[in-house]
Amino acid sequence: MNIVFMGTPDFAVASLDRLLNDGHNISAVFTKVDMPRGRKMIMTPPEVKVYAESKGLTVYQPHSLKDEDVINTIKSLNPDVIVVVAYGKLLPPAVLEIPKFGCINLHASLLPKYRGAAPIQWTVINGDKVGGATTMYMNEGLDTGDMILTYETKVGENETSGDLFDRLAVDGADLLSRTLVLLEEGRVERTPQDESKATYASMLDKSMCVIDWSKSCEEVHNLVRGLNPWPVALTTLEGKRIKIIETRKSALSGNPGQVISVNPLTIACGEGSVEIITLQPEGKKAMDSKVFLMGHRLDNTNYFGK
Repeated sequence: MNIVFMGTPDFAVASLDRLLNDGHNISAVFTKVDMPRGRKMIMTPPEVKVYAESKGLTVYQPHSLKDEDVINTIKSLNPDVIVVVAYGKLLPPAVLEIPKFGCINLHASLLPKYRGAAPIQWTVINGDKVGGATTMYMNEGLDTGDMILTYETKVGENETSGDLFDRLAVDGADLLSRTLVLLEEGRVERTPQDESKATYASMLDKSMCVIDWSKSCEEVHNLVRGLNPWPVALTTLEGKRIKIIETRKSALSGNPGQVISVNPLTIACGEGSVEIITLQPEGKKAMDSKVFLMGHRLDNTNYFGK
């Protein structure tokens, strides 16, 4: 099929790669504009742009899809289908109406759960045992269109959002590939979403990173792995910030935030505790907690978060 592909982060790269390997014609790739990143705020292209240009594909980075020239450009490409994977923009009606087979979206959740920008992270933060992906027809709403295919996968107890992200990028690409086969063969079955079960996965921000040690070890552990690799959970020790990168649940107990063991480094929660596997002190690189303890003498008089 003749496809216009729309996507931005590395999650979408696996899908674009799969469509090319399946033999589809990618007439153009639409992605968001280059953005400043890192401490030095260097202008950096989206991962999809980097991959698309490496394959010699035509790339467009419009600020808005509502612009008449942009709409006319898409019309001139005459796509059979527009495929959208983590693009980061809603498609206006004028664009939705262009392709013969419609606009198909790959979303990294089991819709209607976790519509929105951060479905993988909220799957982990909320401690869900099962995650997945859904292909769907796009409409004017945010992830509200009729579903086509779904894929379910178990979420490991210690799996981070980054781990799940990598797995779903590949498995989602396979789901998208199978969806386009059904679409081309006219065998797609549409399933309307149950609005009564819809939830929203809001964007992550640094305000939610601070660990509340009064919460259960389950909640703290889920927050840590859900915010890994970004924006990373935070706490303090002796007035200095520490990023908590990796933890494990423990049955030991104590006062919330209290250091209750240093072998391994274990911090009490409101219920149970968590072992700190990897952390990053302020101004330093990430390190194993054993390395951290070589330079810090801690005992049960020390508290994290105070």
